[in-house]
Amino acid sequence: MSTTSVYSIRIDTRVRAIIEEINDPLWQEEIRTLIEQAARRKRKAQILARAREAHGSLKEGAPAAESIRADRDAR
Repeated sequence: MSTTSVYSIRIDTRVRAIIEEINDPLWQEEIRTLIEQAARRKRKAQILARAREAHGSLKEGAPAAESIRADRDAR
């Protein structure tokens, strides 16, 4: 089973002509890398937004110093 799949996009014919004119055999790898980086960056942003939303909905608790003092006093 293959670990890759095909994702087809449309580009302007002028851009395609430039790509063919340059004739660089590494175009596929460069495009693949750019797409992977963009996907990871967007996923990180999405996860961060969810985390910030979850953090914002948390209620503020007692200060840590009080909890530590109470624990020490209980010993």
